[in-house]
Amino acid sequence: MKIDILSKRYWYFIFSLILIVPGLVLLAIKGMPFGIDFTGGTMMELQFSQGNRPEREAFENEIINYGIDATVVLSGENNVIIRAPYLEDSEIEKLIDYVAKQYSESPATLRYSISSVGPSIGSEVASRAALAVLAAALGVILYIWFAFRSIPNSFRYGVCAVIAMIHDSLIVISLSCLGQFWGWQFDSLTLTALLTVIGFSVQDKIVVFDRIRENSRIYRKLDFETLVNHSIVQTLERSINTQLMTSEFMLLAMALLGGSSLRDFSIILLVGLLMGTYSSIFIAAPLLVVWQNKEWKNWFGHGNKKAVSEG
Repeated sequence: MKIDILSKRYWYFIFSLILIVPGLVLLAIKGMPFGIDFTGGTMMELQFSQGNRPEREAFENEIINYGIDATVVLSGENNVIIRAPYLEDSEIEKLIDYVAKQYSESPATLRYSISSVGPSIGSEVASRAALAVLAAALGVILYIWFAFRSIPNSFRYGVCAVIAMIHDSLIVISLSCLGQFWGWQFDSLTLTALLTVIGFSVQDKIVVFDRIRENSRIYRKLDFETLVNHSIVQTLERSINTQLMTSEFMLLAMALLGGSSLRDFSIILLVGLLMGTYSSIFIAAPLLVVWQNKEWKNWFGHGNKKAVSEG
């Protein structure tokens, strides 16, 4: 049975918009929930005695009433994570003493870990992260343009790969924005996941594009859409099996068993890599066909006008 993937290409584009738009709307309304790695601040993880951990909302209100504008997230069975603006060492010690007294814990036995980043360092990390993403996009265009220089319109492959890479990045950003409902923040681990998704995304696109290049030399009489569809089908099994066996099962296990510190990172990376494979098959290659067929003319009615004039 012949598998016709490209005939439903506009449905794939619509599906991607459904995934991306809600997160971007939330981004425009509430902004990106940056962690202290980018904004600067202090993160404290406190471990209470068994059964003595307070409720999240009550504890958050307690910290705010104390005079610190903080957010609180529960972690594990007995841990509480406090995210606050940058605090000096003396302020941290006073806060820990206050919490210990309020909840009948001893300052000597109340276990905690502290992570602080100054605002200037956070701003520098954010600017370098943006430069890293832009450099990756530019590198993709140049590499694919050079690698596919032997075929006509090789720059199209680079542009379509970057559009698909932006698609994958927007999926990660959208998921990160929606994740703030569950206490997620965009931190250094999320940035690592984003850059990893970009790398894997490029790899998947090159596999599909390389098969198109090979088939264009073998099946010279095939029209471009049939050629691309045949190339996608040839790489379909490899793309799915390789992705599932090498990364998705491992990341799923990390998300389920890795604890709260790795759960957000694992879920974002799992979804991002999955969408990287999806976009190679259902976004990048279909975009090549849309470009080759100049289908945007039909979007504005030019194709219909030409058909009427010819009739």
